[in-house]
Amino acid sequence: MREKRNTGNRGQAIQVIFPMLLFLVFVLCALFTVLIGGQVYENLNRRSEENFDGSVALQYVANKVRQGDRSGGVRVMQMPGTDGTDIPVLEIGSGLEEGNYVTWIYYYDGNICELFTDPADGLGLADGLPILECGGFSVSQSEDGKLLTLETAGEGGGRLSLSLRSEAGTCLNIHSGASDSGMTEAGGDGDE
Repeated sequence: MREKRNTGNRGQAIQVIFPMLLFLVFVLCALFTVLIGGQVYENLNRRSEENFDGSVALQYVANKVRQGDRSGGVRVMQMPGTDGTDIPVLEIGSGLEEGNYVTWIYYYDGNICELFTDPADGLGLADGLPILECGGFSVSQSEDGKLLTLETAGEGGGRLSLSLRSEAGTCLNIHSGASDSGMTEAGGDGDE
């Protein structure tokens, strides 16, 4: 009979220990789920922030191009920077009757910058307003002037190609001292 009493005590111990172990396993699973979920959330936030710079910059410039997409209204120029290298500048004509105002969008000093000006006023690239901090920004235009390619560099960088709906604009390379006006044409104006 003693053997039966010992078996009964073991059964009661197992009935107490098993639910405790089961609860411990449940708590550990819940803890690991929360820790893994927190790590996933941090990774998603980091990727979202990285993509923000590239996608917002590209969409902003794309909307500006769409607003100014008229015959000869969009073109890419090369302007001399402060260090002597050429900086690609996207020039978008305003279409205002009061003057020859243009919007320049370019990468300068770690930022994508925008300058709304009359080119005759003599304002330079250093006078533009920073739009967005970015690891790099470049813009290029196809030889026929119908395709515009925008590219951001750095984390979350991207590339966007826009097909201009209007007639092709001109591609200009601006070099200091290249000619009397400082401009040399590299493409057609779409009227050929």
